[in-house]
Amino acid sequence: MALEPVVPRHLNFITGNKNKLAEVQAILDGVIELRSQNVDLVEIQGTVEQVTTDKCRRAAEAIQGPVLVEDTCLCFKAMNDLPGPYIKWFMLALGPLELHKMLDGFEDKSAQAVCTFAYCAGPGQEVLLFQGRTDGKLVPSRGSTVFGWDSCFEYDGQTYAEMEKSEKNKISHRGKALEKLKEWLARKVDI
Repeated sequence: MALEPVVPRHLNFITGNKNKLAEVQAILDGVIELRSQNVDLVEIQGTVEQVTTDKCRRAAEAIQGPVLVEDTCLCFKAMNDLPGPYIKWFMLALGPLELHKMLDGFEDKSAQAVCTFAYCAGPGQEVLLFQGRTDGKLVPSRGSTVFGWDSCFEYDGQTYAEMEKSEKNKISHRGKALEKLKEWLARKVDI
C-alpha cells in the first residue's frame, strides 16, 4: 500500500549562492532533485528559527509552491552567540580575512556553526525545520576564501576550507542539518 506523497520529486531550493547549491545537491544526491531559484526575500530580525521560518513562508508565497530554504549562523561564545543569524552582514563588511578580528579582545575564540533548513509545501502550509550544529573556533583565514566563512571556522585542527568537500559534508553544520532533512525526505518523497 503506497503512502500519499507529501513532497514532489523536484524541490525549489531558494538560493542565489552557487557554492551552497552545489554542496546541498551533493548531500541530497539520490534523494531529491533540487531546482534553484533566486528570490530576494526580506529577512526579519530574531532567532535563527524565527528568521528561517519567516523566510520559508515568504518564499512559498513568492513562488506559490513547495520550497526549501536555508539559514546559516555563526555564534561566538564570547559574544553570547552573536553575530548568529546576522553573520552575513559581518561577512559583507569584513570578509573572511578580517572576520577573526571580531574576537581579538576575547580569550575565548570558540564558535558554533548552525544551519537550519526549512521546508514548506506551499502558501499557508506548516513550516518544518531541520537543524545541525558544529562546534569549532574562529581563526585567521586558512584555505580558499570563496565560500563564506569556511576559511576562518576551524574544526578539529582544520578550517572547513582546508577539508575535502566530502569530509566537510560529513561533519559540518549543513551536513548535519541535511542528514535530518534527508531522513525525512526519504519517507516523504514520491520516488
